[in-house]
Amino acid sequence: MGTGLDRFLWSVLLLLPVFGQSEALPESWLPGEYSDTISDAQRFLSDYNSTAEEVFFHSVSASWNYNTNITDHNSKLQVSASLEEQAFVEAWGIKAKQVFSSGVLDTLPDPKDKKLMEKIMLLGAANLLPKEREEYNTILSTMDNIYSTSKVHPQPNISWSLEPELTKIMANSRSYKTLLYAWEGWHNASGVPLKQYYPSFVGLSNKASRADGFQDTGDDWRSWYETETFRQDLEEIYKTIEPLYRNLHAFVRRQLYNQYGPKYINLKGPIPAHLLGNMWAQTWNNIYDMMIPFPDKPNIDVTDEMGYNATHMFRVAEEFFTSLGLERMPEEFWEGSMLVKPQGREVVCHASAWDFYNRKDFRIKQCTTVTMEQLFTVHHEMGHIQYYLQYKDKPMGFRSGANPGFHEAIGDVLSLSVSTPKHLETINLLESVTSDIETDTNYLLKMALEKIAFLPFGYLIDLWRWDVFSGKTPPERYNADWWYLRTKYQGICPPTRRTEEHFDAGAKYHIPGNTPYIRYFVSFILQFQFHEKLCEAAKHTGPLHTCDIYRSAEAGAILKKVLQAGSSESWPVVLQDAIGTNKLNASSLMKYFEPIIEWLNKQNVNETLGWPDFNWVPPMPEGYPEDIGKPVNTTPLTSKMARSNASLKNSVTSRGLRSPLQNWKRCEGNSCVRVFRAACLMFKTPLSVPQQRWTCKREGEYKLPQSETIHEIYLKECLFVLTPLAPM
Repeated sequence: MGTGLDRFLWSVLLLLPVFGQSEALPESWLPGEYSDTISDAQRFLSDYNSTAEEVFFHSVSASWNYNTNITDHNSKLQVSASLEEQAFVEAWGIKAKQVFSSGVLDTLPDPKDKKLMEKIMLLGAANLLPKEREEYNTILSTMDNIYSTSKVHPQPNISWSLEPELTKIMANSRSYKTLLYAWEGWHNASGVPLKQYYPSFVGLSNKASRADGFQDTGDDWRSWYETETFRQDLEEIYKTIEPLYRNLHAFVRRQLYNQYGPKYINLKGPIPAHLLGNMWAQTWNNIYDMMIPFPDKPNIDVTDEMGYNATHMFRVAEEFFTSLGLERMPEEFWEGSMLVKPQGREVVCHASAWDFYNRKDFRIKQCTTVTMEQLFTVHHEMGHIQYYLQYKDKPMGFRSGANPGFHEAIGDVLSLSVSTPKHLETINLLESVTSDIETDTNYLLKMALEKIAFLPFGYLIDLWRWDVFSGKTPPERYNADWWYLRTKYQGICPPTRRTEEHFDAGAKYHIPGNTPYIRYFVSFILQFQFHEKLCEAAKHTGPLHTCDIYRSAEAGAILKKVLQAGSSESWPVVLQDAIGTNKLNASSLMKYFEPIIEWLNKQNVNETLGWPDFNWVPPMPEGYPEDIGKPVNTTPLTSKMARSNASLKNSVTSRGLRSPLQNWKRCEGNSCVRVFRAACLMFKTPLSVPQQRWTCKREGEYKLPQSETIHEIYLKECLFVLTPLAPM
């Protein structure tokens, strides 16, 4: 998920270590002389705005060059630019505090000018003394460098980066050991080295925030939401959606039990964190192939039908925005963006959208792969760019979302339409749309695996970080409190023993990257509130989850008004004006998922909702990790293989072949390979029958030993004997 880069975030740009003092600011970047009058206050704001555009363009450009080409040279250029930017923030903030009295600010003709001046007076990291500022930046840069360059080494001459290798393994492999190796390897490689730096960073960050009048950095971040009861409001919202999450969790846990058996899945306990299709278990849609309620219905993952390259995915997203009457991407976007991972150099792959603050240069940095999931990410990031385009002529202090959650919600609102079978048919990715209860259930479960599964994760990240900043969670409890919250809210547990030597929070980009995370929780609530209103404007009839606002000028007009406001109005005002309420609430989300809520309730009649065996953890697999180095365990399934196997599973089920042991004799020739491959994905439980010999007419004879699971047979027999399968 990308983030808008507002003024605060640019005050904590990611730097590499540098020695020596920053150069003096150019004279043209320094504030002039002003008197405590209304006219000079207005002149000050005008001068600040034009100068800030130049300073931030310089700083963003240097950071872009580093993020898209991590070299010592680029890091030095970024250091210089970033320290200059912090010096600029300090110089103009101090000047504003010294010159302009509250009496003058209170009498400014436009109240928004007072708000702009107050923003300038918040210095953030520029409050720190020069040596502290350098230490702060060095820590951030070191953590960023560790995260961005971490790799897992399954063999001496092989390395797996987070993008694409580890991400593909987590999404597509169904090998318990391979997933465990990827999960543990990444958390150790990226998280452990960060632990020594984080306490010092917390201390410096708190010092900067306290100088601006906040209790700590958590208090600082929460102030952006302009609500005294913000934390309590979030808790109430979470309680509203918690029953739905627990029902989804129970259903998924049962399906994983069917896959991995009682050894690794406790039906009254938390789910091992590495089995949910994502390195952080934040979304679960990658394991949809194991969860499909009605597998003989058409596959709604259209990845195989796309036939796109990365650029075309962005063109498709752009066309959705323009169909609503919103802006095209400027030429600078297409010329400057990094849309695929380049060869031969290190980059920061985490997808992000960039505003260069010159009102024409906006870019996306993304290591795009051609999948349906990434198509949604493309819309998400382009939502940020659309926001930038709409508020680009506002003063610098108002070039951000009404609150940070607004910025994250915009592209996701469109994805709610893009993902519908109706829209996929419209853009020729589905041949036809089947409208029935079973197809709708499949679709809504897939959406729940993405949207509902995320909510506790989006909520707890900053609960942990706020407690770290407040001192409630000291360094000696970083990992214990992290896993307590992940088990309490997500119902997941670490798949291996974790101690305070580990720093598993640091294995998530936003922790070393110092990007606040509660914005995503807010956005996942907001996007459904917006979606319901936009669907009403588009004159949609029918269930909310079937709505597609594509080509609705009326929906686009509502969005445009929200985007153009930037942060010039408080977010309750913007929300009230757009949808008729000034509060966050989950009613639209619950309405959207109402059919799947009812279905899950029926499926879970005999299931335990929750995880009363709170402290349960799975055993370590036999032979782990020594046998990971063997090819059979290190070769992940490609996404294409996993998707084709999901469709094979559909065909197997539609023929009634529920048991590979009962139906092996039925298959002939190539169909034998297909049935066996699909069956192995479906049934990963231990065999309890005597050794038997099964015959494929074209593929030879295979023995199924008692001691192996069908999943292990799949790896050994299908992947290396019955192949060829799709290449890696």
